[in-house]
Amino acid sequence: MRAKFVGLVSGLVIVGCTMAQADGKLTEDFSKSPEARWDYVADTVMGGVSSGQVQFRSEGDAAFARLIGTVSTENNGGFIQFRRKLPVRPDEGVSGVRLVVRGNGEQYFVHLRTRGTVLPWQYYQAEFATSDEWTEVSLRLSNFKASGAILRATPVANEITSIGIVAYGRDHDARVDVSEIGFY
Repeated sequence: MRAKFVGLVSGLVIVGCTMAQADGKLTEDFSKSPEARWDYVADTVMGGVSSGQVQFRSEGDAAFARLIGTVSTENNGGFIQFRRKLPVRPDEGVSGVRLVVRGNGEQYFVHLRTRGTVLPWQYYQAEFATSDEWTEVSLRLSNFKASGAILRATPVANEITSIGIVAYGRDHDARVDVSEIGFY
C-alpha cells in the first residue's frame, strides 16, 4: 500500500513545473517557467543552416510556446524544434498525444524519443496541420512512424522519454504555437 501511495504522489507532483500527471497522462500548459523544461534545437548541431527560436508567450489567460524560424535543407539540414525530456514516462495505457495548436498553415510534427532511440537522428514522428485558429489535435501512437528500420514500428507509451514539436523536412518559414501538449 505504501509503495502505491508513493507512486501516486510522485506521479501527481512534479516539482517546479506545470507538466502535471493524472492517470499517467502528462499535460503541459506552458504557464509557469516553461523555459526551464523545454529546449530549442536546430540542425546546426549537425552542420545545417536552419535558424529559429522558441518563445514563451501569453495572450489573455492563455500561455503558449511559439516555434519560429526558417527551415533550410541546405548542407543536409532541415529542422528546428523545441523539446522536453519527460520527468516520468507515460503509463502503458496511454494511446496518443493531444495538443492544442495554431500556426501559419504549414504542416508540423510531433517527435517522440524512447528508451530505444539512442542515436540523435532516431525518433518517432507524426504530422499535424495548423491554421490561424486554435485547434485540438489528437495523434494516436499507432500513427507515429519510426525514423529508421532498426526501431520498432511504433512507439510504446511507457518507453517514451521526450517529446518535441518540429518544423521539418522542407524549406519554409515556421510559426507554430502550442498552448497544451500531453498524452491521452
